[in-house]
Amino acid sequence: MSKEIESVIQTLNREYLTRYPAEAVNVMGRLKGDEIASLLEAQQPRQAAGVWEKLSPEIAADVISRVRESSALEILSIADPTITARILMRAAKEARHRFLNLFDEGKKSQLIELMQYPEGSAGSLMDTRFAVLHEEMTAKEVLQLLKKNKPRFTRHLFLLTDDGQLKSMLDIQELALAPQNQHLASFAQPVSAAVLPVASREEVVNNLEKYKLADLPVVDVDGKLLGVIRYSALMNAVREETSADILTMVGVSKNERALSKAGYVVKKRLPWLQINLLTAFLAASVVGIFEGTIAKFTALAVLLPVVAGQSGNAGAQALAVTMRGLALREIGTSHWRRVAVKEISAGFFNGIAIALTTATGVYFWSKSPGLSMVIAISMVISMMAAAVSGVVIPMVLSAAGQDPAQSSSIILTTVTDVVGFFSFLGIATLLSTML
Repeated sequence: MSKEIESVIQTLNREYLTRYPAEAVNVMGRLKGDEIASLLEAQQPRQAAGVWEKLSPEIAADVISRVRESSALEILSIADPTITARILMRAAKEARHRFLNLFDEGKKSQLIELMQYPEGSAGSLMDTRFAVLHEEMTAKEVLQLLKKNKPRFTRHLFLLTDDGQLKSMLDIQELALAPQNQHLASFAQPVSAAVLPVASREEVVNNLEKYKLADLPVVDVDGKLLGVIRYSALMNAVREETSADILTMVGVSKNERALSKAGYVVKKRLPWLQINLLTAFLAASVVGIFEGTIAKFTALAVLLPVVAGQSGNAGAQALAVTMRGLALREIGTSHWRRVAVKEISAGFFNGIAIALTTATGVYFWSKSPGLSMVIAISMVISMMAAAVSGVVIPMVLSAAGQDPAQSSSIILTTVTDVVGFFSFLGIATLLSTML
């Protein structure tokens, strides 16, 4: 084949992948792993990463192991870390370690964090090796696939949509007895229960008892299948849950519980309470800087809690959303810029709306246009700062290996108080001639 023809074919492939990505992924899913790998290597890294992300996790894990190491590094570096982690979990252990070792320590740690779940959670109990099946497949095709790949299963197989979302399930016995040309959709059943990967062991056990399950699917927040908790793992979870209940009753646990010993509770809580005390003095020192301004305009002291309170609420909202995203593995620490930009925008527009309301109220109370302007400007600044702090603080703590759930609120309170006080009193000092 001449170079001109090869160039034309590559251009056509590139245009097809760009214009019709969904159709292209469906077609590629029917190709051999080596063919898909060659096709991806011929594309620009960013385009190849976008296509690779849309492949089913099983196919994507196989394809990335066939791509040249240099191309694999380019694709994995550009791809969304959460998708990369989900796909690497499907790869063989040796291949997974090989890919992780391609990255620097920061990127490697982030991917490892996204692939790990708290001990005893559904994510730590699940088996990520499962057959990717669709309702339009026939019984014959599925049986041939199972014989070829020999996946681990017990009673049920799970059917997915084209984008990997859990749709239905079927009993392996019904599959074996079904006519070979019968499509799975005709005898598939609704999924009775599924859990998030961060679900507790207690929730897993409750689902087992309530629905009498042999296999419990684990899905992400978008409903995409991540893994399956098998019967043996469910039984182990029952035994561990029973033991945990007994230990909790006497307050013996590695983590704090309602019945944990007071000494353990003090050990865990006291350092952060001491830090909180120091930060409270820090906020008080900011107020002390503007003591003269407050003495001159006593109305400022009355309005200080308004600014601090609103910025604290804005920061708490951003913190809650970010913490939830980190806990559910929706985001990783590398997403901080995107999340921060979103929260800054929200803080700006919310700040303007709140500032207008506040300024109106202050004007009717004080009859001072200058004071209304001061609190309006400081409200916007403090709410924007609080919003970005609600994102950055848990991200930094998570990256540093600390528990953001335990300490983020303390640091956030300090930031919102300091920024709120400083912006309000600082602007009041600058515009003192208008007060």
